[in-house]
Amino acid sequence: MMPLLSIEALDLRYGASVVLSDLSLTVATGELVALTGANGSGKSSLLRCIAGLSPTSAGRIRIDGLDPIQDALAARRRFGLAVAPELLPPLLSPRECLALFAEARECPEALAPALQRAEALRMSAWIDTPVGACSLGTRQKLGILLGLLGDPPLLLLDEPVNGLDPPAAWALKQLLAERAHAGAAVLLATHAIGLAERHATRILLLHQGRLCRDWDRDSLAALRADPERSLEAELVAAMG
Repeated sequence: MMPLLSIEALDLRYGASVVLSDLSLTVATGELVALTGANGSGKSSLLRCIAGLSPTSAGRIRIDGLDPIQDALAARRRFGLAVAPELLPPLLSPRECLALFAEARECPEALAPALQRAEALRMSAWIDTPVGACSLGTRQKLGILLGLLGDPPLLLLDEPVNGLDPPAAWALKQLLAERAHAGAAVLLATHAIGLAERHATRILLLHQGRLCRDWDRDSLAALRADPERSLEAELVAAMG
């Protein structure tokens, strides 16, 4: 599989505070990678760096060979970042948000598939309601759908199942697995152990800004096959 995302020796510091330190990883096409770790370990900061929203202190990031800061416009066409619920325009409806973002991304043909996904995520009753009047779960679904618009090769999601009811969470897991199977690279930060353990093709543990464990397909297969082991126990042990 070809690496779609490549990170080398990444550092992120705010003054004397070290957020990420000497972090290197790749995410290949077809992978669904779960990034986990304790609160404050740097997961959200890493996603922001990849998306070009936070300037790094050192290191190199490439998305399909493109620098997300130096080649910002071209790089942004290669990834989709889920929009945080609090950043959604409150006066527009989900349908209007999807149409607006599809136009901005120059893929108006992506609106129809997005509306079909909205139905699968059980958003139909809210699709024409102002976003400000929607529940947190509905806004979370909309933010994810905006990141998926146009089926970008790389998907970046931060705690995607937060606020979702069980049917919607299940539908989202199936959708992400389908995107990975179709050749997308998916990187999601999550505390949801079940999501990581059952659906990821690879799991990364970030601890105090450093990548300290990497469970690949073979490691996960062995973990899932052994009734005496669990991801939760191994994460707790690795974090000390």
